[in-house]
Amino acid sequence: MNRETVVGEALDLLDEVGLDAVSTRQLAKRLGVEQPSLYYHFRNKKELLGAMAQAAMDPHATAPLPAPEEDWRAWFLENTRSFRRTLLLRRDGARLHAGNVPGGGDLDRIAHKMAFLLAAGVPERDAQMAMLAASRFTVGSALEEQADTEQAETEQGGTGHDVGADHPVVPLIDHESAFEAGLALILDGLTHRVEGTAGVEGGAGVAG
Repeated sequence: MNRETVVGEALDLLDEVGLDAVSTRQLAKRLGVEQPSLYYHFRNKKELLGAMAQAAMDPHATAPLPAPEEDWRAWFLENTRSFRRTLLLRRDGARLHAGNVPGGGDLDRIAHKMAFLLAAGVPERDAQMAMLAASRFTVGSALEEQADTEQAETEQGGTGHDVGADHPVVPLIDHESAFEAGLALILDGLTHRVEGTAGVEGGAGVAG
């Protein structure tokens, strides 16, 4: 039994019972080992959950990095959508991911993405804040969607409510459409900042 096997079984357990019910006792039983043997690979449950969160992000973490010739706006949209898809692949995926700090190869990928945006003309601070805002917006959206789905399946045997379904003053909209609308607003704001910066620089050049 290696570390990858433990993490894989832990993620399968997560899909079956949900994050709150994941325990080292249940995981050991699933693996057919004694509970203390898990501590050979992970010192505690927190460390196990961190490894699970990292493994759960593999589909997004292994996606191709942006190429210099790509349109930065199209890439920004797809990068954020890829993050959302990955969070939704696992039950409670957003909760599992929330609070985890990137490290190692993740930091290298983030650096590559930031360099791509800067080369495309996005100001550094705006690029940093846009990536952060998109990430936190996506986690929050996925948290709401997964919590809504979990509640609906538990209480009604359904598949989740639409956003605003029980509140007439809020537009009736499904989770994916709400996510896309919010993402478009973030991108529109960033595009406006980029175009404004380009206009200022262009004007400065003509002023003489």
